[in-house]
Amino acid sequence: MIKTWLTKKLGIKHPVIQGAMGPYSTNKLCAAVANAGGLGVISLIGMGVQHSEATPVDPTLVFGPGTTEEYVARSLEFVKKETAASGGVFGVNCPVSLEFMDAAKLLVGSVFAEREKDPDLQKRLRVIITSAGDPVPWAEHIRKTDMIWFHVVPSIYHASRADKAGVDAIIASGHEGGAHISWQPVHSMVLIPGVVEATKRPVIAAGGFCDGRTLAAALALGAVGVQMGTRFIATRECDFWDVWKQGVVRGSDRDTLVGRGMFGPMRFIKNDMSEQLVDKTTELVPEFFKGLPVDLAPEILEIEKQGFANLVNDDPQGSLILGGEACGRIKDMPAVCDLMDSLISQAEIILKALPDFVA
Repeated sequence: MIKTWLTKKLGIKHPVIQGAMGPYSTNKLCAAVANAGGLGVISLIGMGVQHSEATPVDPTLVFGPGTTEEYVARSLEFVKKETAASGGVFGVNCPVSLEFMDAAKLLVGSVFAEREKDPDLQKRLRVIITSAGDPVPWAEHIRKTDMIWFHVVPSIYHASRADKAGVDAIIASGHEGGAHISWQPVHSMVLIPGVVEATKRPVIAAGGFCDGRTLAAALALGAVGVQMGTRFIATRECDFWDVWKQGVVRGSDRDTLVGRGMFGPMRFIKNDMSEQLVDKTTELVPEFFKGLPVDLAPEILEIEKQGFANLVNDDPQGSLILGGEACGRIKDMPAVCDLMDSLISQAEIILKALPDFVA
């Protein structure tokens, strides 16, 4: 068994967080990870898309009819019931970028309201994770609750903003990761030890982590655990469509592309639609590939709309399939509990062997 600040602070068995991948539901995956001893995370972004042009996906395709508040209440209730027997701990993730600000306020407020009226939810919905924006303006709102607060950062500068906000821990996410990544390509091997050295707060490693080897590496780099997104897509309990899961399993280490996306750069599994998006990025906003922030062109947004809609139709070439470089190391689709067991066992073997390298 591996014990770190993360397991002790949250009361979880393993130092593993499930990444909150949107704009679709992660309710079933969240429950499975929590039941397996990790921190399951509900992705909120898809529940607020009707309030933001930044996320052009029809929420009724996934969450059915209802309001944002109803989506939040149903998701929290579902995960609470599914984890009742295990007493699993879970959290929520919400982007806080300027483009998504109105939706974020509504989503986070809805979570707080539901949690306030349910004592059992207060015990097990313990974590809020913010990402894709500045955490400082959120400090006064989140610190009114007793929730544990993590913020996702792509650079040492952004870690300093999280420090200023007073978060409980920082999730340092390297450029290898899937979906939203940083404008500048700072990868995990550089980013994570840099953030560890720059802050006194606990650091959770993300971006390329997918098994026991990478968990052991993260701990050696000074992290207190890992957040995994792409690895959890290729599991039996993941809510996502089969075309998405198969895209991850079939991918090699050279089968991802980065183009201009919703909140900035996004990493996709390579196929016809992602190549089209990257071609359009190259044509319309070439400064993007110099690591410079550029506006989202309407033509690129239209490709995104079509690509995400095609996921529902299980179209392997016409869908935009989000995924990280770790897809090159993922070749199976286990149950979450089996994945967690093998991951921890492998990490334990490696960590126990490390003292042999010291004379």
